[in-house]
Amino acid sequence: MSSAQPFGGPGDTRAYAPGEWARMRRWSRACATRWTLFELATMVLGFIIFWPIGVAVFVYKMWQRRTGADDLQTFVTARWNEARAAWAGPSGWRASAGASGNAAFDAWKAAELERLEAERRKLEDAAREFADFLDNIRHAKDREEFDRFMAERRAKP
Repeated sequence: MSSAQPFGGPGDTRAYAPGEWARMRRWSRACATRWTLFELATMVLGFIIFWPIGVAVFVYKMWQRRTGADDLQTFVTARWNEARAAWAGPSGWRASAGASGNAAFDAWKAAELERLEAERRKLEDAAREFADFLDNIRHAKDREEFDRFMAERRAKP
């Protein structure tokens, strides 16, 4: 189809036939996608646990090379985030945590949640005060031991 010379010929130039350059770019893009540690581990564990999982990972990787799609870890992360967003959305499991439709119950619930939040803040303050108290005790004990050491040291001739 073309009178192209092989690489390394006189002048080291090469004429590409129509479409040949595009195939070359597709091939180089396919070879540029390397197996990540996540993909390898997923495939091996897939074969160990249930062999169709390993085959699915291998087929996905071959499809990824052909189409230039995202690697497996990016794909899985995106799908995981989509699933989490769907669950957190208005029709997800968190929807039941919202308004019940009964104004009296919602007011009571809001008051109880506020009371619990205030109680949690009190507990955090108490824990912080106790930690400060323990630090002061440790510091006083360390100071006492150091003073005793210095007094004994001075007493020696």
